[in-house]
Amino acid sequence: MAVTLQSSRFGELQIPAEAVLEFPNGLIGLGGRRFALLARSEESAFVWLHSMDDPELAVPVTNPWRFFEDYELELSDDEAERLGVSGPEDAMVYVTVRSAAALEDFCANLRAPILVVGNTGHQVINQVPDAPVRAPLFAGLQEEPSTKAA
Repeated sequence: MAVTLQSSRFGELQIPAEAVLEFPNGLIGLGGRRFALLARSEESAFVWLHSMDDPELAVPVTNPWRFFEDYELELSDDEAERLGVSGPEDAMVYVTVRSAAALEDFCANLRAPILVVGNTGHQVINQVPDAPVRAPLFAGLQEEPSTKAA
């Protein structure tokens, strides 16, 4: 069975009912509790976490390890137990992305990742003390050196 998603960005989409994620505690600063992950392909670096209830609300997210090889995520024992997570294989992890006009200004929130366990989503607070709220995604970008004819 499919659910119809009306999106201001992507038009009308049919989402399999089992692909709808329930966020029982919502997301920090956003309304709604039902979302779906939308991607162009399995290899997409970025996916959209799109509200099923608000056609205007879609947040870009990414797998943090795609950009930050040494990313660490720590949960308190109580939080891990509450979510039903005993190891990294138990959840998909995403971080929200803040886009900008210039690639070097894109950043990711490594402090408040989103964990997806089954069809339930949870935004948590990373217990790693120095996890930044705005980590530059493309910090290593450098401009191409210009070649001038002499």
